[in-house]
Amino acid sequence: MSQPALFIAHGSPTLAIEQNAYTEFLRQLGQETLELPKAVVIFSAHWDDPVQWVSTDTAHTTMHDFYGFPDEMYAIEYPAPGSTELSGEIEAIFRAHNLPYKPSVGRGLDHGAWVVLQLLFPSAEIPVVALSVDAKREPEEQYAIGKMLSELRHQNILVIGSGGLVHNLRLLDWEAGKPEAWAVEFDDWVGQQLQSWDLRQLFDYDHKAPHVRMAIPSYGREHFAPLLYAMGAADDERRAVKLFQDYQYGSLSLNCWKFGGS
Repeated sequence: MSQPALFIAHGSPTLAIEQNAYTEFLRQLGQETLELPKAVVIFSAHWDDPVQWVSTDTAHTTMHDFYGFPDEMYAIEYPAPGSTELSGEIEAIFRAHNLPYKPSVGRGLDHGAWVVLQLLFPSAEIPVVALSVDAKREPEEQYAIGKMLSELRHQNILVIGSGGLVHNLRLLDWEAGKPEAWAVEFDDWVGQQLQSWDLRQLFDYDHKAPHVRMAIPSYGREHFAPLLYAMGAADDERRAVKLFQDYQYGSLSLNCWKFGGS
């Protein structure tokens, strides 16, 4: 059985305790729509490093890597198991492609990973291998690393990129009642490139996408990167379907894209 690759916007950490259309969508996606995966491989925007890290833990702790949020956020635990077998397979793939990497032990799952996973798979029983991203790599390289893992999808392993297409915290409007037109225009441009699988345009998003400096500030490129890792993992099928698009605080986009799969 083959799994898709998914790009999932993780929004604000409070997504973990919110009840809205997006959280309901993610719950339904994980518990009703998707076939239950054997394991999950997740690239998180909150693990941004020049080194390609591969988690090798047998059990994950939960990182509360945020500040100033409600107390209940710091009480949430997502004790998912790891999979040393899958970690080893990923390491072997990276070695075969001459991609330098390092094994990581004891880091835990950051909120970019567990906020999404606890909505999709609340039982925390599915093994998880977490991978870092490198926001300073060229888009072609980010895509190529995801492509290395495409064979995993055909082993019933779900590949997820967790980030955000429009994720500029300095432009949030806490009182906004509708999405900002510029944010929608940026998301729609990205969506057009995904649906046509136009890698030439997409890889040059920094010059071609409308409002790109507002959507992807220089300090926030790591949130866009997981899209390219996830997309690359479905290079063998090259089919993109938008599953969800909405906004919080005017411009914080909540997108979910499915790449490949049935």
